[in-house]
Amino acid sequence: MAPDSGILRQADRRSGLLGVERSLTGKRWEQRGGDARQALAMAQRLDLPEVVARVLANRGVGPEEAPLFLEPSLRDQLADPSRLADMDVAAERLAQAVRGGEIIAIFGDYDVDGATSAALLQRFFTAVGGRTRTYIPDRVAEGYGPNAPALRRLKAEGAGVCVTVDCGTTAHAALAVAAEVGLQVIVCDHHVAEPQLPPALAVVNPNRLDDISGLGQLAAVGVSFLLAVAVNRALRAAGHYGARPEPNLMALLDLVALGTICDVVPLTGLNRAFVAQGLKVMRGRANPGLAALADVARLDAAPGTYHAGFLLGPRVNAGGRVGQADLGARLLTCCDPREAAAMAAELDGFNRERQEIERQVLEQAIDQVERAPRRDGVVLAAGRGWHPGVIGIVAGRLKERYDRPALVVALDEQGLGKGSARSVPEVDLGAAVIAARQTGLLIDGGGHPMAAGLTVAEEVLPALADFLDARLSRRMAQIGWQPALGCDGVLSVGAAGAELVAELQRCAPFGQGNPEPRFAFAAARVVDARPVGESHLRLRVAGAEGGSLKAICFRAFESDLGQGLAQARGRPVHLAGKLRPDDWAGPGAVQLILEDAALAEV
Repeated sequence: MAPDSGILRQADRRSGLLGVERSLTGKRWEQRGGDARQALAMAQRLDLPEVVARVLANRGVGPEEAPLFLEPSLRDQLADPSRLADMDVAAERLAQAVRGGEIIAIFGDYDVDGATSAALLQRFFTAVGGRTRTYIPDRVAEGYGPNAPALRRLKAEGAGVCVTVDCGTTAHAALAVAAEVGLQVIVCDHHVAEPQLPPALAVVNPNRLDDISGLGQLAAVGVSFLLAVAVNRALRAAGHYGARPEPNLMALLDLVALGTICDVVPLTGLNRAFVAQGLKVMRGRANPGLAALADVARLDAAPGTYHAGFLLGPRVNAGGRVGQADLGARLLTCCDPREAAAMAAELDGFNRERQEIERQVLEQAIDQVERAPRRDGVVLAAGRGWHPGVIGIVAGRLKERYDRPALVVALDEQGLGKGSARSVPEVDLGAAVIAARQTGLLIDGGGHPMAAGLTVAEEVLPALADFLDARLSRRMAQIGWQPALGCDGVLSVGAAGAELVAELQRCAPFGQGNPEPRFAFAAARVVDARPVGESHLRLRVAGAEGGSLKAICFRAFESDLGQGLAQARGRPVHLAGKLRPDDWAGPGAVQLILEDAALAEV
């Protein structure tokens, strides 16, 4: 069956898709927005399969934008770095440092965006003959962002200038100390800024209020790449490459892709080009650290956004969460394959340890939330002795479970809490955390719309919960927030074949801002359902119009979804999920990644 014939209909948005107002996971199914007539016209004009045109239209991509969306190109989309405020000042100072033999300190963050940003700049400066000193703070002992003792130490070690990556925008006190000791600081960041910027030589941040570059969607590693481009241009203008070759900046795009994917920024515009080209570079395995990481993750396929986000990224993060904070950045700058293999194995061990710690904290957090009075605007859990390295992951799990912004706080013995928060679409959590800090509720805090971090005293937690609940619930009411599952249309089971999956891959890379296509299947029947692994459910489903499809539902065996599917054998049930190649079954095999279901009316 041709891919175009698979979509049965465009839903009536006045009711839930297939009439599903509350699924087995408690969600309303919705047709993703998009003009069906425009999609049909785009398919005809650009000679696209109708299913591809519909997916594009559902993401707001029109006929004019479609060619570049389907074939993202850095040549067409790479921005002039000078569009960013303070970029030229930063580039000239760093070029001067390279040519003068100064030590350039790189102060990073312990997450993937920070590690890839630090590694990118270290690799770049080394390639152009610069001297560097990379510093990643310890999550527990030092916390997030620049701190005065570390900056003093870097100055004492001989650093003439320091670049903070993925941090620094709100570090007013620490950067004031740097200025006092004569350490010039360049902030290279993307987090939400306040009207007053910190005392720095340059603050290169597309999200500062006076920046008009239009590049606010970039991750810190994307900003770092543009900084490298600008410094390279300044070095070229100064005649630096008269006796040495210019570096291949495109070779750094594997790091840009990894950091961009893992920081969950929109994969649109320049980010889309970064990721598309960066994944191609990653497949070449030229970076020994990334190659070693792929090996310990048992990645035997061409890396895509899923592999970067769920296999490689968590292992880079593991060092900062439960092990050595700088191990991820050191791995990504390592040039010795044997040394890289040893570090990757160590990170893999840290990742397993992180998974067990995460499981324990999540269980305690869920128990606490279930016993507490319900808040409409925020889910909050706090525990003494919880590991600060896993609270961000646990916050994400709570957000998914309760469909509300979630904040998880790890308290130490002195009653000081380190918190991490995750939000839902269209609810700006970073702004709420900054507002809480400005009102005096927080010792420190900041972030971006979907994620934030903070430091808070234990006795203030009830007031903080009230503040966030009032602010966020008001916003959620304003947008009419309801847990929903967006679908690109309704497919017949018989149409879910390899040809359709191949056509859908033309819309990749998928991620925030360009979600992987999801389809509903009407009145299918569960032919077989059995548990696999620790908590997964393997199914075989048959379509109402014929055909069958293998499906898997992850982490669902004991959930309402899993139990409902197991009990629905032989009954008509609406299904929703994503179609992917089934590599284990061989070429041409397809399986449904089942995400939700609803009993169909008989």
